[in-house]
Amino acid sequence: MPKNTYRGRFAPSPSGSLHFGSLVAALGSYLQAKSQQGIWQVRIDDLDPPREVTGAAQDILQTLQAYGLHWDGDIIYQSRRYQAYEEILTRLTEQKLCYACSCTRKTIKQQGGIYVGNCRDKQLDFNENALRINVQKLNKPITHFYDLLQGNVFLNSREADEDFIIKRKDGLYAYNLAVVIDDINQGVTEVVRGADLLHTTGKQIALYQLLNAQQPAYLHLPVAVTSAGQKLSKQNHALAIDKENPIPTLLKALDFLGHTVTEKVDTTSCAKILAWAVQNWSLENIPKQAEIQIVPQAD
Repeated sequence: MPKNTYRGRFAPSPSGSLHFGSLVAALGSYLQAKSQQGIWQVRIDDLDPPREVTGAAQDILQTLQAYGLHWDGDIIYQSRRYQAYEEILTRLTEQKLCYACSCTRKTIKQQGGIYVGNCRDKQLDFNENALRINVQKLNKPITHFYDLLQGNVFLNSREADEDFIIKRKDGLYAYNLAVVIDDINQGVTEVVRGADLLHTTGKQIALYQLLNAQQPAYLHLPVAVTSAGQKLSKQNHALAIDKENPIPTLLKALDFLGHTVTEKVDTTSCAKILAWAVQNWSLENIPKQAEIQIVPQAD
């Protein structure tokens, strides 16, 4: 495959069924890839077993198929990638780019909610504590980045200076570490996801730089919120989308992304709707605000 081939991905966590908000992210990433004749991959981000719902991963895949969102290649499961994460941690350790930290959440909260490097020079045991990346090793902190939809995004300067966790004290790998390693492994050239993840992007760019890897482009889509201002999420008990009758919800998701299907379009199948959407996909049509209220929640 040519090196310049577009590669995108959708990476849900199996903490519940797909809801309208996650469909928007899946659809947006799919259309961005397919409109450029690119590859669209699916990865299950099952890093946190305590939050995982039994059967959710399979249900997510079945829902994507019901909506005509067919992926390219094999499904990647983060739970099967621990060796790859450990190899990168070993590399970061040998290069003195990370260190062990014993600080509790309570301690950090008492210091204003931002970790201030208490353990940076203590040389604590790596086997008994959390591991943090040493952001001070960067030439300069990541205080801003360019987003293909949102434009120039400026991040909190205190958070940009924070040495963030890459492996938890309980032994679980942190999201920011795993997502960067897996995106590199899958050759992802552009990350398309919800704007609720804008704040994590600086940390991930920092890791790309410390690993001397080419960072992808970023495109953060608007997030659906309820009339009460809550983001549609599994934690907020967002309703699962209908697998048996997907067309109405697919049309709503396209409308949410600024691509309203006209009466002239054949809407008798998801495949025909998606074919139209691929041909007519335009970033100029997508609303640029980070949040869009929907009433009611997806049915």
